[in-house]
Amino acid sequence: MLGLIGKKVGMTSIFDDKGRQQNCTVIELGPCTVVQVKKNETDGYNAIQLGFGSKKEKNTTKALAGHFKKAGADVKQILKEFRVDELPEVGAVLNVDLFKEGELVDVVGNSKGRGFQGVVKRHGFNGVGSRTHGQHDRERAPGSVGSSSYPSRVLKGLRMAGQHGDTRVTTKNIQVVKVMPESNLILVRGSVPGATNSFVQVLKTSK
Repeated sequence: MLGLIGKKVGMTSIFDDKGRQQNCTVIELGPCTVVQVKKNETDGYNAIQLGFGSKKEKNTTKALAGHFKKAGADVKQILKEFRVDELPEVGAVLNVDLFKEGELVDVVGNSKGRGFQGVVKRHGFNGVGSRTHGQHDRERAPGSVGSSSYPSRVLKGLRMAGQHGDTRVTTKNIQVVKVMPESNLILVRGSVPGATNSFVQVLKTSK
């Protein structure tokens, strides 16, 4: 599935031809350099490895620096692999004009980390009882978590408090509202996962 690596700039709103307001996310998309090409004959599948962003060579490992030097590219901040049918040459640069206004795309990113959260925020629990029925400070408690004499343990997979957020999230079928090749920006309808300045992947939807 062909796509590009980008950075979430933030959110804004624009007006369409009919005067309706549309909430959009601004993504700085590309330019992405083809660092490696994987072929079906040698690797078992067709894919390309794209690099995005700039990074000082002194802040990367020698192995990665040699990897970029072999491709004839500058040191990149992030690398991602994309499955493709047509293989470009190593060193080719892919830009935001890969996408067109009106088409649907999938956006992949890491959701915001929320830290350690209780069951109400993490799983949408309603709490235990109410304050009028003798429940003292129990509105946000998880309630009973264990069985009785059998099996006398807490079963695996029980929804409890814990780390919430900072997971890979894919938002599917988002419409491309506007493409601005001169500034490497793309506007997509609605929100996408991740915080401001976080890396995202914009993928062409599978037909």
